[in-house]
Amino acid sequence: MAKALSVDLRDRVILVISGGLSCRRAAARFGVSASSAIRWHALARQSGDATPKRQGGDRRSGRIEAHATLILDAVAKTPDITLAELRTELAAQGVGAGIATLWRFFDRRKITLKKSPDMRRSRIVPMS
Repeated sequence: MAKALSVDLRDRVILVISGGLSCRRAAARFGVSASSAIRWHALARQSGDATPKRQGGDRRSGRIEAHATLILDAVAKTPDITLAELRTELAAQGVGAGIATLWRFFDRRKITLKKSPDMRRSRIVPMS
């Protein structure tokens, strides 16, 4: 992902535009795109500041976090539930979630559901 241009450059472009130069000429003078100069000037007029917003990060986990009690109750009721079964159960409740979304939900809480390695050998299918 591209890095935001410096606040100093933004301030210089806005200062020149406020001094009477057009947005496109100011952009050409400082070597930035015209659309960036236009957006920075509009942002400075609107909020008084042209600092860039934070980039990246998780913006969608709030959707599944709203149903945290429902998910955790389902796991408490059936401790060995698979993610696919949990997804089906949530869909019956009207909550749409993907398996990867559920996996990240449990990963944030450090919840792992592993099979026990101390299982007895199967008599039906002999292992060689």
